[in-house]
Amino acid sequence: MEILRSSVSPGNSWSTSHSVVFPLVTQSSNTTPIYTDNGWNFAEMWEFHAARFPEVTAQTHGDRTSTWAEFNANANGIANTLLAAGVQHQDKVAQYMHNCPEFLESMFGLFKISLVPVNTNYRYTEDELAYLWDNSDAVAVVFHASYTDRCAAVRSRVPNVKTWIWVDDGSQPCPEWAVPYTTAASSNQVPAIASWPRSGDDMYFLYTGGTTGMPKGVMWRQDDIISSLDAPSKRPLPELKDYDTLAARVSKPGVVNMPAAPLMHGTGAFNAMWNLCLGGSIATMTSRTFDAQELLAVVASARVNSVSIVGDAFAKPILRALDENPGRYDISSLKMIVSSGVMWSAETKAGLLRHNEKLILIDSLGSSEAIGMAAATTTADSASSTATFKLGPNTRVVHEDGRDVVPGSGERGRVALRGRTPMGYYKDEAKSATTFITIDNIRYSIPGDFAEVDADGTVRLLGRGSQCINTGGEKVYPEEVEEVLKTHPSVLDAAVVGLPDERFGEAITALVEARPGQSIDAQALIAHVRSTLAPYKSPKSVITVATIGRAPNGKLDYKRLKQEAIDSLKA
Repeated sequence: MEILRSSVSPGNSWSTSHSVVFPLVTQSSNTTPIYTDNGWNFAEMWEFHAARFPEVTAQTHGDRTSTWAEFNANANGIANTLLAAGVQHQDKVAQYMHNCPEFLESMFGLFKISLVPVNTNYRYTEDELAYLWDNSDAVAVVFHASYTDRCAAVRSRVPNVKTWIWVDDGSQPCPEWAVPYTTAASSNQVPAIASWPRSGDDMYFLYTGGTTGMPKGVMWRQDDIISSLDAPSKRPLPELKDYDTLAARVSKPGVVNMPAAPLMHGTGAFNAMWNLCLGGSIATMTSRTFDAQELLAVVASARVNSVSIVGDAFAKPILRALDENPGRYDISSLKMIVSSGVMWSAETKAGLLRHNEKLILIDSLGSSEAIGMAAATTTADSASSTATFKLGPNTRVVHEDGRDVVPGSGERGRVALRGRTPMGYYKDEAKSATTFITIDNIRYSIPGDFAEVDADGTVRLLGRGSQCINTGGEKVYPEEVEEVLKTHPSVLDAAVVGLPDERFGEAITALVEARPGQSIDAQALIAHVRSTLAPYKSPKSVITVATIGRAPNGKLDYKRLKQEAIDSLKA
């Protein structure tokens, strides 16, 4: 397949003074953006709601609130600032921030003038940042003040980045080579209109760390993201944009959504972006590490209706906070919790329903490369098992040769999604060719999630093949063993890796974090796993660690954990 690339336009350097004069942007004679197709576009949808609900709250962050009118005006300021700096159609702009109002506000500004947001993991080292911003061809970076030193250290390594926009977080002053966000957002708030058209083909880049190699930029068309996110809706939008239909569907301001996961990752970003498409508002937490008690406090104060999380990594602390503080948190406004990315156990779901029996718990099987492959819905009236899903209408489980896995056969295959999928990985044709595959003349996204299909069609997720452990010829998926380990009363969190073994090739090794006040009995844990899974899936060694150290999105760094296990066993 052909991978799209855009040329880099250096633009103009900022003055070294903060007293920047922002010239009015030369606009076309039109007073509204130019469109060349009938595809859905985030900027257009968000502007549509801003015009309809100008005084309604769009974002809440601690004691900060902004209306849809303010959200739109500040986004115009960011867009016009970048136009004045010389950006060109589909230029890339990195967002290097924790959750905050400026994250979605600047994204809105980028979409207004057909620029491409590039998510940036705030845990990256200088080398990783330099790689990411060079690989993505970024021409601008919007960054939190706390990362000023790190940005300064990599500036000389990313010469194509000409514009740096500094977001105040009370940590460091704005450097002379950057522009304060408030200055950019408040300057020239007239409607931002570029000389090029907006389109449903405008891109959004979602860089994913993956499991091997450097981060890869997943290239999504906006129209494809919007249609994928809308697919489960009872009243789906038409394929060709129709704002009368959207107005009828969104007749009043939408619900309040909280992305508990970082906006720099797909789970948090996609849920927030879609909620804005439905005229809703976004509430974010001020803490930079996940705090279940803060989440519950914000749910109560902002009357949050839906929360997006990443499996048990978020759900278990939330349940623990509720159990330990009966009656403290009013979560009656909460109607839905959506999870994606990490297993969400049936036991944890049941525990949450004890605190709010009206909750709808949606466990979505998806990834940066495939939205909505499968889902499992749990309510007080209908339970679901851990890691079991019903496939969507465009999803199959296939063998390497493209054959479907026969239900009830016990065979394993990879989950494949057709239809609205990404265009590929940016500047990586080889990786694109192995993930986006044509079967029977139909293009599928196959990110690498392995599964079995029961006789009734239920899909049992096993995990990513890249982490699969081969022990004595048997394949073991870490997530399956981890979930069993975490059901033991002494275990707070667990990770499973395969270590080199002369006899078996790889030996299953568990790293376990104990619950407060508990101690780990290795033999008891091994016996616990054997009581549920086949003996070959049980750990050969159990290592107690102070913390598993999950990433902000709840995922595990298996490479680091494997090395930690090797070092521990050598000691």
